[in-house]
Parts: sequence; C-alpha cells; structure tokens
Amino acid sequence: MSADRSPSDWTSPEYVATVVGVLATGALVFYSSLTPSGPTVDEIVFVVLAITLPATVAYELARRLG
Repeated sequence: MSADRSPSDWTSPEYVATVVGVLATGALVFYSSLTPSGPTVDEIVFVVLAITLPATVAYELARRLG
C-alpha cells in the first residue's frame, strides 16, 4: 500500500465491498430473526446471492468510479 493513502480509504473498492457485504449480512440476519422456520436450500442460496451480488456490484462500481 502506498504511503499517501490511508488504510481505511472509503473509495477503495475492497473497503466499499466489505462495507456492503457487512450491511447485506446484517440485513439478512435481521430478516432471519423475524422468520420462525429454519433455513431451506432455497433460503441458503438466496442468502449467498444476497450477500455476494451487492458486494460484487459495489466493488465494481467503486473500482470504475473511484
């Protein structure tokens, strides 16, 4: 890492993707706390996609615009 960038540069694609991934995970944990049943295969696939897709899109947007 270069000396002129701070470690938590908010325009860094890795940082943006991490923040979006954490927020998506938090939203899914909140949603799952509201549902009474356990996870099914469809729900597990939904969770994986609901976390990785927003994080990937955020990473690509930050990489191209930042």
